[in-house]
Amino acid sequence: MKRAFFTFIIIIIFILSNICFADSKNSVYVINVKGEVNPGMYYHIKNSINKAEDESADYILLEIDTFGGRVDSSVKISDLIVSSNIPTIAFINKKAESAGVLISISCDKIYMAKSSTIGSAEPVPNTEKNISYWTSQLKTVAEEKGRDPQIVASMADKDIKIEGLVDKGKLLNLTTNKAKEINFIDGVVSSRKDIYNDLNIKYVNEKKLEGNLYEKFSKFITLNYVSIILLSLGFVGMVIELITPGFGIGGIISILGFGLFFGGSVLGGNAGYFVFFVFFIGIIFLVLEAMAPGFGVFGMLGIGSIAFSIIMASNSLLQAFIYIVFAFTVTIITLVFAIKKLPKRKISKTLFLNTKLNKKEGFVSSKEKSKYLEKEGICISYLRPSGKVQIGEEVLDVISEGAFVEIGKKVKVIRVDGSKIVVREIKEG
Repeated sequence: MKRAFFTFIIIIIFILSNICFADSKNSVYVINVKGEVNPGMYYHIKNSINKAEDESADYILLEIDTFGGRVDSSVKISDLIVSSNIPTIAFINKKAESAGVLISISCDKIYMAKSSTIGSAEPVPNTEKNISYWTSQLKTVAEEKGRDPQIVASMADKDIKIEGLVDKGKLLNLTTNKAKEINFIDGVVSSRKDIYNDLNIKYVNEKKLEGNLYEKFSKFITLNYVSIILLSLGFVGMVIELITPGFGIGGIISILGFGLFFGGSVLGGNAGYFVFFVFFIGIIFLVLEAMAPGFGVFGMLGIGSIAFSIIMASNSLLQAFIYIVFAFTVTIITLVFAIKKLPKRKISKTLFLNTKLNKKEGFVSSKEKSKYLEKEGICISYLRPSGKVQIGEEVLDVISEGAFVEIGKKVKVIRVDGSKIVVREIKEG
């Protein structure tokens, strides 16, 4: 009985001591800063810092491994780190290039793993205006954190020369040993544990913040190469939808591509929902153009609206230009491929009119075409809006007044414009 009682007391003491010991631990919230710096990463870091502050963390450690990314996102991330009331530590584990430099120097302490690098932070495009803005951001944060602003600026501006460190015309990129030699960093470590030992942080309770599914998805769709792919899918899907009857896979691909592209732009803060409105206005103009013969004002307004919406959805004019050129190139290649393949699949009638220019095949001159006014016929191909109609024994190339008319539908000739015969579907009932 006594033995059981003493065992019970020991267990209680052990549990209480563990609780007290746990309370005395230093909580360190670890945030991964890996991959492209973009709006998705910003939201992940923002939510992580808010969580650390809400739960009264003792330290925030950002483990950095990035080639950089968007300047605007890195500036927002920097503001979050600098304004946090929790001590922050940057652990450069491999590389902190470009936008990663600003994120690193925003922290109170900087540690680097062996064989790591920091630097090469020239903005793209490297115009005088962009370099001036970017270097001022770097220098301001460096001064606030007690680091040499000139060293940081030389990572972004090739015109800055520092004797014995970097020549004019080159960007500064520091190795771990060099950064330690000039006292740019606080230490060289092999792991996070070494950092805690160096800062005399005992009894560490680490909490890794990986981000939720929404944050990961936001980061993915705002990657530059993913945005280009989404925009290209939008245009390719639209072309597929235009050359095939009814609403199908092309329309679904187009909606998903454009929706995710512009949705990523809204998440990134480049534009509001107004950009969707401008884009869909452009689509409406193109649909109206497709319903009319030739190419005119609606077509130009449609292309202009879509191009303008892409510019609004992009981080810069250069980025918008790259997006548009790449997407249009992919779309043209797809269209050319479709034109070559469609005849083999007997769908070429959706794009081409194969009537030969002789009376035997149904061809008549524009003067003779006026005789078809008010006459009725049957569609022998889809009208989208052009196609073929049989009137009596003759097969004619026509253009529908509406958008799309299916095979077998009755139509009536309502107008003859030169060589063009315009028909209207006869609604049954």
